[in-house]
Amino acid sequence: MIDGIYTLANDVVYDQLVALLNSIEANAGEDFPVCIIAYDDKLEQVRAEIAKRKNVTLLDDPEIFAPWENFSTEVWKTHPTALKTWQEQKGISGVYRLSCNHRYAAFDQKAPFDRFIYLDADTLVLGPLNIVFESLDEHNFVTYDFQYKDPSHIFNLQSPRLLKTFSQSRINSEIFCSGFFASKRGLFNEEQRKWIVSKLAEGDAEILYLAAPNQSVLNYMTMKLGMSAYNLAMHLPDPQRTGNSVTSSHFEQKDYVLYDRGRRLTYLHYIGLSSKLFRQVCSGVNVDFPYRDLFLHYRYRHEPENQPELVIEPKPKPAPPDLKQRVLRKLGLSH
Repeated sequence: MIDGIYTLANDVVYDQLVALLNSIEANAGEDFPVCIIAYDDKLEQVRAEIAKRKNVTLLDDPEIFAPWENFSTEVWKTHPTALKTWQEQKGISGVYRLSCNHRYAAFDQKAPFDRFIYLDADTLVLGPLNIVFESLDEHNFVTYDFQYKDPSHIFNLQSPRLLKTFSQSRINSEIFCSGFFASKRGLFNEEQRKWIVSKLAEGDAEILYLAAPNQSVLNYMTMKLGMSAYNLAMHLPDPQRTGNSVTSSHFEQKDYVLYDRGRRLTYLHYIGLSSKLFRQVCSGVNVDFPYRDLFLHYRYRHEPENQPELVIEPKPKPAPPDLKQRVLRKLGLSH
């Protein structure tokens, strides 16, 4: 039984990738197997980084990616407006963010890990992952997030078909963010995928959420197939449960680990932050974002001498007051 971690990356997210790899090394184990799934062919920096690390490999196999790209295309052909909407609004032909489907190569029988955790590249591992893998002993799918509080980023809540497809109680308890999940090789086989497409074609497609197509489809698949799914955020006892999103401002940092009311986080997801911010701060631009110093620590863990000194950009001088403002000040009517 081989356990490992997957992430999806290319050179665009290189700085985030390095920080993630270093955080895994520091907090999950130096030799923990990691496989980087290629988002596209922009991989020069990624390949150079992999060459430095004995525990990291690259999955870049078009034959493994193709079935998932084809599946996604068939899925979205069943939607009444998706392809047309993406064409008109985003100027693309085909499926929005199609390459994101490469992450599902983790389920392929040719993939390297029997059991795995998938992490988006904009993530830091901050604690042991044992509890996640242990949960896979009894479940096929394990998540750890609070997305169930906001189903609007998973399904189209305006669709009258939604509550005919899934009960409100299931929506309130089973949906998850696809930036962190654990599962097993071999799930979602070809027969199951064909069945999913057939159900979407019967009308279910209208419940999918167009702005996050991969996340919406993965949630639909796990729920429609009745996967044995387990969300640690809902089932862990309160003394063990923590948050994990960068949108939470109350985490406390100690020794480059975050704590939620004294409880160590398993991971931190910089969800919603543009990769541009990470590139800017790594080039020395003093842009601010939550837990920035923690990111920089892990990004430059093996090369602290290269950590940039952040330059504060000078603020423009205020324009001199015009005549009207000077008159108002003399009259004491302006400050």
